[in-house]
Amino acid sequence: MSHIKSKTNAETRDLRLMEHETHNVYLTTSIISRRADQIAEKQKEELKNRLEPFAHDSDNLEEIQENREQIEISLMYERMPKPTILATQEFIENKTYWRLPDSDNASK
Repeated sequence: MSHIKSKTNAETRDLRLMEHETHNVYLTTSIISRRADQIAEKQKEELKNRLEPFAHDSDNLEEIQENREQIEISLMYERMPKPTILATQEFIENKTYWRLPDSDNASK
């Protein structure tokens, strides 16, 4: 996962200023949306992998300690910037690769 320094809060952006690369505000939002979906899927998979060791059905004192770790992991992911914020920041910084199908028009 890319570790872009990004704010965790959403901020209002003028999409018309972001469309310089695509010359189409709808294409810009579509690119950002698709990238956000990719980021969200990757975060979901990472979280699932990190929580997998806690998926057992035993009730003992050790489980209480593990649950604290599980809670900390979950809270860490909740505090991360949302995928849409990360995708928007990547697009603004020209770190998003996109292309139109059947077209030579592509950008980094």
